[in-house]
Amino acid sequence: MAPSPTTLWFIYSLTSFLLKKYRFRSLDFLILPGLNLTQIQILKEMNVLSNRINALSESQTLAMTKKARELAAQGFDVISLSVGEPDFQTPQHIKDAAKKAIDDGFHFYSPVPGFPDLRKAVADKFKRDNNLDFKPENIVVSTGAKHSITNVLMALLNPGDEVIIFAPYWVSYVEMVKLAEGKPVVIHGGIENDFKVTAKQVADAITPRTKAILYSSPCNPTGSIFTKQELTEIAQVVAKHENVFIIADEIYEYISFNNDFFSIGSLDIVKDRTITVNGMSKGFAMTGWRLGFIGAPLEIAKACDKMQGQTTSGTCSITQKAAVAGLTGDLTSAKEMAKAYLRRRDLVLGLLNEIPGIKTNVPKGAFYIFPDVSAYFGKYNGSEQIKNSDDLCMFLLNNAHVALVPGDAFGDANCIRISFAASDENLKKAISRIKTELAKLK
Repeated sequence: MAPSPTTLWFIYSLTSFLLKKYRFRSLDFLILPGLNLTQIQILKEMNVLSNRINALSESQTLAMTKKARELAAQGFDVISLSVGEPDFQTPQHIKDAAKKAIDDGFHFYSPVPGFPDLRKAVADKFKRDNNLDFKPENIVVSTGAKHSITNVLMALLNPGDEVIIFAPYWVSYVEMVKLAEGKPVVIHGGIENDFKVTAKQVADAITPRTKAILYSSPCNPTGSIFTKQELTEIAQVVAKHENVFIIADEIYEYISFNNDFFSIGSLDIVKDRTITVNGMSKGFAMTGWRLGFIGAPLEIAKACDKMQGQTTSGTCSITQKAAVAGLTGDLTSAKEMAKAYLRRRDLVLGLLNEIPGIKTNVPKGAFYIFPDVSAYFGKYNGSEQIKNSDDLCMFLLNNAHVALVPGDAFGDANCIRISFAASDENLKKAISRIKTELAKLK
């Protein structure tokens, strides 16, 4: 008797698991009683996607945003604090530069690593703000900082190379390393240390297979910023291992509240092995414009140029001209946005600290708070138990109509991420709803 369609789907699910876990290259091993050649071929055709893509997880930040939009489409008043995106408009002088670029005819392909004037502007910015000595040829401009990091990982990693990732981490780091066929090695910084790992943890994690360390400062999702002393100690560890690189994600640099931001690449002992990543999205409120960049040792910059030349080529020409205006122009708008984020941080922290069981650090930058909510795990909403941060976020979305992101996506399952890149009114309303619904859990 031939297997039913349900049985075929079960076999397909099982074999897909085996393909991913044991890296089988095909389904040719699949010879089971009752399966005819046609059914075996159907199963093979079901497995059309590569192991590489099957191994990737969906971005939970985007997934939660999607769910929130679905609820909003049903007529619910959903407040989304799940997206890492400024709620400000791009500064006017940057928009004006883009309009001028259109009128001036910048409609054609750009050089793969970026227009020369933009690469110079980036190099000048690195020197002015970060004490990093780069020439324009050390700069590669890409379609967002995410693209920049992907280029670096694809250029650096061989299969099995290890990348030490500081947790809590930005949601895509682990998946990007996996996409480049590397092995993520996650080390954790707890809330008691402001979510920051120590130099000793880095030293203990390094092995002969380690190729890079990867972190963000200011950090998404915690808002933590590594001090000069902390980064110096980490650099001293890395300096002892000549084949280990540092990938420093500094995309939130301009949203720093204590004016003590420091770039690890400015330290002589690691400057030749540090790739500094930054971009226009956060500090200039240009998320949709899509422009990131790196400053890197020349060999790595050339490799990223080569990688990009075979994938996306140069990023949008109009965006590049707008970025020149942003980097070389008045930074008043960026500073005013940072002041607004600081006020909102204090607002949200004050409201959260009124809720029993929530434990917070004090973010020094970015626009996130990452509270420990594990005191609510094990409690019940009627007959439904809150087992983890995923359950809690779904409970708050369905009942408080507030969209947040579970901490597991960022490497800490005890926490949730709250973005305060929203109006004061919506922040007050959202935290009030959260407080009301959490009080119902018993």
